[in-house]
Amino acid sequence: MDISVVIPLYNEEESLEELYSWIERVMEKYGFSYEVIFVNDGSTDHSWDVIEGLAQKTDRVRGIKFRRNYGKSPALYCGFEAAEGDVVITMDADLQDSPDEIPELYHMIKDQGYDLVSGYKQKRYDPLSKTLPTKLFNATARAISGIDNLHDFNCGLKAYRKDVVKNIEVYGEMHRYIPYLAKNAGFTKIGEKVVHHQARKYGSSKFMGWNRFVNGYLDLLTLWFLSSFGKKPMHVFGFLGTVMFLIGFFSALTIGVGKLFSLAQGIPQRLVTDSPYFYIALTMMILGTQLFLTGFVADLVSRSSNQRNDYQIEKTIRV
Repeated sequence: MDISVVIPLYNEEESLEELYSWIERVMEKYGFSYEVIFVNDGSTDHSWDVIEGLAQKTDRVRGIKFRRNYGKSPALYCGFEAAEGDVVITMDADLQDSPDEIPELYHMIKDQGYDLVSGYKQKRYDPLSKTLPTKLFNATARAISGIDNLHDFNCGLKAYRKDVVKNIEVYGEMHRYIPYLAKNAGFTKIGEKVVHHQARKYGSSKFMGWNRFVNGYLDLLTLWFLSSFGKKPMHVFGFLGTVMFLIGFFSALTIGVGKLFSLAQGIPQRLVTDSPYFYIALTMMILGTQLFLTGFVADLVSRSSNQRNDYQIEKTIRV
C-alpha cells in the first residue's frame, strides 16, 4: 500500500465527508493505493456515525473510537500503530489542511529520501492568540532540538516514512515535537514543505489560548531532559547531588576546623550551632543526599516498563 492517511479528530462531524471525498479525488487522480484511518478522540457529536457511514461505502476507511477524550498525541499513537502504508500522512480534520499537498509530500519521502517532511503554513488564517504563541514556541523548539530548517513544528500536515511512525512513541502532548522525537530515534533527514493553509470552514478551533503555549514549553523541557538523560537519570541527579553534598561537607568541615584552631589559640568562639553558615552547609548536605537518592530511584524507574499508552478503545473499524 502506498499511503496511509491518519486523521485525529474531535467533534468534526460537518467536515468529515467533504474531507474524505477530497482525499479520494486526489488519490484516484494520481493512482495511489491508500487507506484513511479516522481516530475519533472521544467526540460528543455524530462524528463516529459519519465515519461508520463512510466505512459502509468503501473498505478504504478504517476507524478507531476512544471512549473518552485523550488528546491528539494518543490519537496519533493509535493511528500510527494501525497504519500499513509505505508513507504515512497526517492531517487535521477541519479542512484547514489541503489533501492536494499529498502527492508532493509522498514524492519527497519516496523519491527524495526524506524520513519526515513537515508542512509549513507560511500564510495562516488563525487569530493572533494562536499565531503569536506559535511563533515563539517554534523559535524555542528550533533552538533546543537543533532542527534549524523547520518553521512550524506543530503543523498537522506531515509525511513520514513508515519506519519512522513505527519507531517513535507519541504520548502526552508530544505531537508538537514529532520531528524532535524522530531525530532522537535516529531519523535525521527531516525536510519542510510550504503548504496551503485554508480558513476553517466549520465550527471553531479546539486548541486555542495561551495554556497550549505554556504546556508546549513544559513538554519541550521534558523531551529535552528525557532525550539527554532519560536512560541515565543518575548522571544528572547523582552529579548535582554529589556536588551539593561535597560543598556542604567541606563548608561544615571548614567551620569545624576554624573552631578547633581558635580554641587551640585560646581565642574564645561561639558555638558552631550559633553560626548560620553551619545550617546552610547542613542543608546542602541533606539536599545533596536527596538528589543522589532521587537519581538512584529514577534509574530504577527508567528500567521498568510503564503503561502510559494504554487507552480505552470503544470501537474499531477494520483495525
